[in-house]
Amino acid sequence: MTLHTNNKIIKEHLLTGGFGLEKESLRVNLEGYLSHVKHPFLGNPYIDRDFCENQVEMITDACDSCDKAYRDMEIIHKQTVKSLYTLETGREILWPFSNPPFVKGESDIPVATFEGALKNKEVYRQYLADKYGKRKMLFSGIHVNYSFDDKLLEEEYQYYPELSFQQFKDQLYLELAQKIVYYVWMIVYLTAASPILDKSYKKDMSASIYQDLGSTRCSEIGYWNDFIPILKYHDIHSYVDSIQKYVDDGLLKAASELYYPVRLKPKGQNTNEHLRETGVNHIELRVFDLNPFSPIGIIKEDLRFVNLFIVYLMSLDKINLTEEMQQQAIHNEKNAARYDDTKIFIDGVNIKDKTLSILNDMENFFDDEQSKTTIQYQKDKLNNRYVERIMKQYGDNYVGEGLRVAIDNAIKICKERKI
Repeated sequence: MTLHTNNKIIKEHLLTGGFGLEKESLRVNLEGYLSHVKHPFLGNPYIDRDFCENQVEMITDACDSCDKAYRDMEIIHKQTVKSLYTLETGREILWPFSNPPFVKGESDIPVATFEGALKNKEVYRQYLADKYGKRKMLFSGIHVNYSFDDKLLEEEYQYYPELSFQQFKDQLYLELAQKIVYYVWMIVYLTAASPILDKSYKKDMSASIYQDLGSTRCSEIGYWNDFIPILKYHDIHSYVDSIQKYVDDGLLKAASELYYPVRLKPKGQNTNEHLRETGVNHIELRVFDLNPFSPIGIIKEDLRFVNLFIVYLMSLDKINLTEEMQQQAIHNEKNAARYDDTKIFIDGVNIKDKTLSILNDMENFFDDEQSKTTIQYQKDKLNNRYVERIMKQYGDNYVGEGLRVAIDNAIKICKERKI
């Protein structure tokens, strides 16, 4: 399926839709050590925990534009920072990087605790700790949830009368998922922002804290299963079955353990059974690093670019991902997570040149000035990537400088009259 962008109604709603953000950040004290204070936001639906007790997850509602989602995350982030900086148990701040600060040891990473009916969430986290190790779970990032505008879907549906509306939606998102998997290397390359890893992360690491990585969490040592999942995209049932087989074979405990750049998700409970029964509601992209150059961890132009990139991908011809293509796509993503882009090649072409070619094509596709500005921002970045700027600014004193940035951000937020 390719969107009929010559249709006036579809064109009007290309850059609207549902946008939601989930952002993980580690809580640290003013000395730069991971907090050992219990999660102070119990009962707040917008400020939860991810893997460990000292890793907050800030969650927006679904918004009707990426700018609105950015603004909502900004509000939640500021409320979180202000609350942490005024805790009675001692001031805390949010670590501004995807990679953790100094880690004293395993005891520095307390698995998040839950009570009563939610106890299974704690049991699941303990399973992850035993299987993957606690340290890997400290990598923090941002997930972007996206859904097409309802008016766009309704208008596009008229071109597929042989399908039910939910079948049409499922097929649209299944095709989008394949395209994102195929091109996800480009998002990683353009948004990578974690080239520095403190040597305390591994006891056996050398004194160097740089390992030729641009995005550690998307690299070989980041968030991955012990195997490369091969998914089927013929329809929603084959997609769910391909994931469930890994669960049935004991390779995954649940569908949520699928560490993959893209997930198709239902509305409400995120289980294979619910996805099969109700179909796809939105798509989740899971490859974004926290960006220290933004007070809230994400640059607005990058979020806008994701919106443009999704629409652009849906203008391209259908991609049917074979097993070999899926393996190559994951290899390309891990490769794009490296630091030195002179050594990175996609389909035999240097990644910088490949990216520029696609950006030029996108620039020709979009005719409005804001889209062109967003695309130009990405072009300009090619000669001064986030990873290069971060190495220059923080490479000599990663923990100390990260602590300074976090404290400065907290003080500035606390001085604001209204949040």
